Amino acid sequence: MSLADQFFNILMIIDDFYWGHIGFTLVICMGLYFTIKSKFFQFRILANFGNTLKDLHCEKGHDDQGVSPLRLYFASVGGMIGLGNVVGVVTAILIGGPGALVWLWIGSIFGMLIKYAEIYLGVKFRVKNERGGFDGGPMYYLQRAFNIKAIPILAAILLCIYGVEVYQFVIITDTLTNTFDFNKIAVIVGLIGLVIYTALGGVNRLATVCTILMPAFMVIYILMCLYVIGANLESLGTVLSTVFSSAFSGHAAVGGFAGSTFILAAQNGIARAVYSGDIGIGYDATIQCETRTIHPERQARMAIFALLSDIVVCTMSMMVVLITGLWSISPVLLPSEYVATALSMHFPYMNYFMAVFFFLAGFTTIIAFFTVGMKCSRFLSHKWGEKIYLIYGIFAFSFFSFFDQTKVILIMTLSGGLLMLINLAGIIKLRKNIEFK
Repeated sequence: MSLADQFFNILMIIDDFYWGHIGFTLVICMGLYFTIKSKFFQFRILANFGNTLKDLHCEKGHDDQGVSPLRLYFASVGGMIGLGNVVGVVTAILIGGPGALVWLWIGSIFGMLIKYAEIYLGVKFRVKNERGGFDGGPMYYLQRAFNIKAIPILAAILLCIYGVEVYQFVIITDTLTNTFDFNKIAVIVGLIGLVIYTALGGVNRLATVCTILMPAFMVIYILMCLYVIGANLESLGTVLSTVFSSAFSGHAAVGGFAGSTFILAAQNGIARAVYSGDIGIGYDATIQCETRTIHPERQARMAIFALLSDIVVCTMSMMVVLITGLWSISPVLLPSEYVATALSMHFPYMNYFMAVFFFLAGFTTIIAFFTVGMKCSRFLSHKWGEKIYLIYGIFAFSFFSFFDQTKVILIMTLSGGLLMLINLAGIIKLRKNIEFK
């Protein structure tokens, strides 16, 4: 066994323990605490979408500084909705079984208020910068929560690691290389160039790109998935019954599926909810702090709708794999091939369509995360941070492009898990500063 394999095996053991015990407990307990404290605030906001938009439209805040709140919504969605929703969530089913979908719903619904809290604090404790915008996020409100300087620095370093979204980068390079027979080195170099160009434009350029790409991506993908579900409508009742029953009892081995327990279903469902929705990670707080609004609660409410969008896309991905039966048959496919195979049963030329689709979906997430990493690098060193981070990003994207997809995702889930641990500790310390209104 090579050193790389030993390294990833160690990461897998740590990942299983963390999400099976610590991460799972943190999301459920903290989400439940905020839900009860706020008197089910997320449901009240979801029922009043019109009022939320009206408040943002009437916002008079910083006209000459910051980014439009609605454009930031699409920047947020661009970071959340990507290949994690199309590929990453499928691994939850492959390991945890159909019941992982229920736990993804539970984690996301409770996670809405965790995201609300981190964005609220991100906007409240932000500072103006010399670029005509704002700096905020965990690095800034953690300074208010703790007197230990190392904690916000550690959060910034972890966000820099998380900001290089190697998992989705690997999927895009593999897909483009295999589908169009492109030279892999050329694909890696070209994609890195596009990422760096967009990230150097800051949150404003990110918001522009995501506002153009995300609406069409979401509508086309959801409609295609609904068509597949409709074409297999006779199986829907059985699939839903299996989903809910296995969520709390596990699932026996069937076909190419090795079987799972309740713990595996919960662990993988919650882990993928956190990863796909960036719950408690600090990404959204760092992006949303650039808003023009002077009211933290107005921007934070949009996170609830952004996470709802994330849930819908995740559910569509998992349902098409479940309803077509692909999750339980042999031979086992690559994680990136399940949704494409399910859609190809009903649409022609899906290998080419999904290659382009994966590029658009993954690219918005990669640039969103990298933009956050750039902001964090400036926090660590105003003079050298961005330069060092660009070198690190080029190295990490290139290096991990030659590893298996199922191994690379461990980098993201573990760094995200550690970020969530630190971030939630700060949110708990500052909970009296958060208003649900």
